[in-house]
Amino acid sequence: MKFYQRLAYYLVGFVIGLFFVAMVLSGKDTRCNYFPNARVLNDIRNKPFIYDTEASRRLTEDWVDTADVKNTLTYGDVDFDKSNIPTDGGKLYIVYGKTKKDKEITLEIINYTEKAVLRNIIKRTTKE
Repeated sequence: MKFYQRLAYYLVGFVIGLFFVAMVLSGKDTRCNYFPNARVLNDIRNKPFIYDTEASRRLTEDWVDTADVKNTLTYGDVDFDKSNIPTDGGKLYIVYGKTKKDKEITLEIINYTEKAVLRNIIKRTTKE
């Protein structure tokens, strides 16, 4: 068998394989959360999210709203030096983010196995 025939068989098989992989993966909601920051934030977002009384009080103020919290849970940064601390049957996570007005905020979230509780929202004046 000549080289161009082997190349043609290889390319036909490769295209058929790509077709089947595309069919299998197109119907699924697949995410590539390989880094710890993305995995923690995805875990928190996929659980029922509850606002504690202190966090609810902060949300009534003008400088932060629920859209800022959701944006921080999507694009924020988890401080692992201060996080993953056992607290009240869950683990405390500190997440840094920004509001729509470009003010820096810190979220204190307790991540339980069945839910996530936003404990506090802190306005940061400088980088921590």
